[in-house]
Order: sequence, then structure tokens, then C-alpha cells
Amino acid sequence: MNIIIPKEPTAELRVPLLPQNVERLVKKGATIIIESGLGAALGISDAEYKKAGASLEKNRRKLLAAGDTILRLRKPEAREVRFLKKGSLHVSYLDPFNEPALLGALAKQKVSAISMEMIPRSTRAQKMDALSSQASLAGYAAVILAADNINKIFPMMMTPAGTLQPSKVFIIGAGVAGLQAIATARRLGARVDAFDTRPIAKNDVLSLGAKFVEVDLGETGQTAQGYAKALTEEQLKKQRETMKQYCAQSDIVITTAQIFGRKAPVIVTTEMIDAMKPGSVVVDLAVETGGNVEGAVLGKIIEKKGVKIIGMANMPARVAMNASQMYANNLTNLVEEFWNKEKKIFELKPDDDIIKGCLITHGGRIVHPNFVPQPKEKKSKKG
Repeated sequence: MNIIIPKEPTAELRVPLLPQNVERLVKKGATIIIESGLGAALGISDAEYKKAGASLEKNRRKLLAAGDTILRLRKPEAREVRFLKKGSLHVSYLDPFNEPALLGALAKQKVSAISMEMIPRSTRAQKMDALSSQASLAGYAAVILAADNINKIFPMMMTPAGTLQPSKVFIIGAGVAGLQAIATARRLGARVDAFDTRPIAKNDVLSLGAKFVEVDLGETGQTAQGYAKALTEEQLKKQRETMKQYCAQSDIVITTAQIFGRKAPVIVTTEMIDAMKPGSVVVDLAVETGGNVEGAVLGKIIEKKGVKIIGMANMPARVAMNASQMYANNLTNLVEEFWNKEKKIFELKPDDDIIKGCLITHGGRIVHPNFVPQPKEKKSKKG
């Protein structure tokens, strides 16, 4: 069985597999073929992959056509889907809620496509949960980026020249990214307040030494994937009133609120930013899915009335080596979970709970219930 690893786009610094992961899979009997230059962004040579047991291929089209299983990070380009072997298995992020044409192309090519975004958040699947592993690093990187852009230090310092007060950090959203942001800001010595619409998040926030901001929003909750449910307009208004007060007294605001499969809600408004002190920093970790911060620009750092608004994309890639390590382990754990030792293949089991949650196309069809195209209603004929 050939497992192939193509290079990611030039702008992507992470890689899908590291040499140590290649070695693990080769020991199980897999044949690994990588595209030459796969690890260049991380300073990993082809020789290191070759030493781990991989073969090299320079011709990308030939590589794609040879793959029984394709492991990668980014979704495939639509124009390359036709090069994939019919009946092959493709594993990567797919952005399935926003890529109906890509899903259709994969089904037409009879490719079985697993979406890493859709790995269930269950105990058994934790070791394969790429969304969580990458979100954790994004939360860390957001704090480091904020610290690099503010004109203050994080910790309190008592010096002969006077006492320096700690920076105040307000983190909105206490999911995986938010909790890591809280932990990182606390390690650096900041005073941290945090808010989440899910009351269940309070204990996690308190356990990290932060203050939990409570707003009586009535009934809220979370989805099966662990994301906060969308709020009503009345709930959002109430939330924003409290947020404005905390934003005004904070040096740094970091937003992490996302709704799975939907556009991120706008939480920090222009009015809130106007209330912040000049020199303050806002980091929008949801900018790639629509943004939590009004006026945030994807891929840029802008300034409004002295407040920096950071909307940088692909935050995990700022710590690309560790992000690659975690994602590569997620992929390797997935392969090992379904590895048939006798046949030495990835054995796709459509009825398995994990596969049910993340298998999008199979057997020439879109099979995941969330993405099956709905039949168009027939127009009634006029008599």
C-alpha cells in the first residue's frame, strides 16, 4: 500500500508528516512516498525522510496518481483531484461546509475523503483531533503575538524605580484556543479575565488562575463538537454591554469564539474598540472564519484610534515545528487506529463511530449526512 505525502502550498510552513512519523508507519509495513522538498519550510532535508524509510518523487502528478492513501494538511486544489487514483483514500482538512464543489469532485473521482475537521471530539478520537491540537497552539501564538505588539510587559515588577503593574488581558471564548491563551498569559504574569457563553467553561477558567466574567444570558449551551451555540440578538446585546466594560480596562483582548460550520459571530464592535486605551491590542483568532472583531482585516495588523487590531491568518504556523509535530501525530494515530496488520493497509470501516463522523465521500457519493446535496424542488406546471 502506497501512502503519499505531497508538498503543501508555498505559504504553508507546516508539514503533514515528520521523519519520525514516517518511520513509525514504515515499521508497520507501509510504503511511504513523499514529494521532494516536503520538509524544506522546516529545514528538514529529503535525506532525513529517506533515512526514515520514505521514497522520493519529484513529479507531483505522478506522485498523486500513485497514492492508495494521501495524507496532507491543506485541502487539495480542485484541479488536482482528477489526478488522484480512483478508489484512493484522501485525508486532510477539507473545509467541507464551504467547499461543495470540491466534495463533488472528490465523489466523482471515487475518492474516499476524510475531513480532519470532522474527527469526533470523543475520548477514543482525542489523539486524532487535529482541530484541538492546532487550536491549542493558536491560543499560545496569539498571546506571544500580542505581547510583541504591545508597549508594556506582562508581569508585575517591583523595582527600585517603582512598581510596574501587570498587563490586563481579556480573553473571549474559553474553548481549546482560549484556555491555552489564558494559560500562556498567566505564565507571563498577566492578570487575566475570561468570558464564555457556556457556563461549563467556568471551572476550566478558574483552574488556570483567571477570573471568569459572568453575564446572565439565560439559556445557552454547546454543540456536539464542543462549540458554543449561536446567541440570540438580545443575548448578544447583553453580552456586548459587559464586554465593552472589560475591553475598556484591558491592555489586550483576544477573541477565539467560533461556531462550527458557520460564520464566526462579531463580538468586539467598533464602539468597544473606541472605548479602549491607545496602545491596546486586539487579536482576532476567528478572522479566517469571518472574524469576531469589527474591522479586523485578514492577514493584516491595522490601527484604529491607537488600538492595534491583529487579524493574522494561520496562527498555528507561527510555531510551525510544534504544529507539524502535533498534526503529524494526529494523522499517524488515525492511520494506526485503522491499520490492518495482516494486509498492511488502512482499513476503512464506514460503520465505525470515528469514520462515520469524518468520512465525507465514499463509493462515488457524498455520504456524510451534513453535506449530502438536497434534491431541488420541481417547479409546478401551470395549468
